Amino acid sequence: MFVGTGSDVGKSVINAAFCRIFKQDGFSPAPFKAQNMSLNSFATPDGLEIGRAQAVQAEACGIPCSVEMNPILLKPVNNTNAQVVLNGKPMGNQSAQEYFMGTNREFLFKEVMKAFNKLCKQFNPIVIEGAGSISEINLRDKDITNMRVAIETNADVYLIADIDRGGVFGSVYGTILLLTEQERKQLKGIIINKFRGDIRLFEEGKKMMEELCGLQVVGIIPYYTDIFIDDEDSVVLDKKTRKIDPGKVNIAVVLLRHMSNFTDFNLLEQIPEVNFYYAAYPDDVENADIIIIPGSKNTIGDLLDIRKRGIAQAILQAHKKGKAVYGICAGFQMMGKEVHDPNNIESEINFVPGLGLLPHITWLTEEKITEQCKFNFLDEKETCIGYEIHMGRSDYDKSKALNILENGKADGFFLNPKTWGTYIHGIFDNESIINYILKQNAGIEVNFKVDIKSFKDEQYNKLALHVRKNVDLGYIYQQLKIT
Repeated sequence: MFVGTGSDVGKSVINAAFCRIFKQDGFSPAPFKAQNMSLNSFATPDGLEIGRAQAVQAEACGIPCSVEMNPILLKPVNNTNAQVVLNGKPMGNQSAQEYFMGTNREFLFKEVMKAFNKLCKQFNPIVIEGAGSISEINLRDKDITNMRVAIETNADVYLIADIDRGGVFGSVYGTILLLTEQERKQLKGIIINKFRGDIRLFEEGKKMMEELCGLQVVGIIPYYTDIFIDDEDSVVLDKKTRKIDPGKVNIAVVLLRHMSNFTDFNLLEQIPEVNFYYAAYPDDVENADIIIIPGSKNTIGDLLDIRKRGIAQAILQAHKKGKAVYGICAGFQMMGKEVHDPNNIESEINFVPGLGLLPHITWLTEEKITEQCKFNFLDEKETCIGYEIHMGRSDYDKSKALNILENGKADGFFLNPKTWGTYIHGIFDNESIINYILKQNAGIEVNFKVDIKSFKDEQYNKLALHVRKNVDLGYIYQQLKIT
């Protein structure tokens, strides 16, 4: 089990690395995270919803993802409320107060362990990920995802700390000091992550940490920039707010407050001819060549927010100048004439006018669609892949659909080559669609051939090698005693 001194210390990625290492070494691993809070989710093959991180880790294991890998998913709707997804299906929205104080924690923990035990019957070892910090002592009696899981499963626990953010000694020592004696017994070692510079300079620091904490530092993992693994948390987006590059095709994704599934754009970021960035200000939007409005967990709230910030007006101005505007999921909903929420699914606001770039009207509904899909884009013969995760329906003339799914269902709306929207996440993981938008907007067709599955497989192998080189794997296997 990999736990952290805090959020964004690298738990998800290190977990993925060990998933691939165990697979490479002949075992049958599977990932598990009892409770995940994230707007980055994924549809399982049987149409259930889990956190994207566990889907990525399942890929690293070489197995299909399943709901047992992440039985509880919390998707923030605003600063105080989140949609609770239990066993892949939404239970409704709850405030943090309601969730932590009002829910039956024993019931939820039983569901967590039921999922874990089902995985144990099929896979070995189970590679567990903790959530946030393990030393939130004010929430100890509410814990269903960190040290309670470690004790219940008798997991070997490795504490991960991010040295790049500073304060590594205090964060590690303080975290351990705040654990109970029973919790500390589960700890087998410390992993220092995101180290920059010459690792030899930390040799003395390593010895001091081991003496201070009474635990072995089993790995010091260098910071890397050349391995591409899907990120779980949107905090990484702050590092991707680059500006206009006049020598490239500038693609701006509107930075929404409740943005979801930002992994939709990973492939676009890899194209040398493209300057890809997240746009937080009107000028960044208006000066782009292509504008993409992404998914959101709060369509109405984010639509009102981009109006307030002047970004909506910038989108409309850019579109008038002939710039392309494309929408994915909630972004597609925002592009229409109206968005209605009669049952207050997202908020107490029942109706807002859309951007009016497309003619459809959207109704937010309690029913949630979660499914993987294959589809044909416009008149293209090539079969594309993606997935749907959304609540709501959009009413429009289906003869103007952007995509036709394998099951015959129409998706999205095509107004013209520079104005369309879709409900399908992962649409830009298809190179034919990327080439289409670049040709329509910049007159170029990039010469890249990306087999996304092979590309991801290569990245997992690179990550596994990177971690192997920098951890004491012999010690970890000695502790593990896989049967």
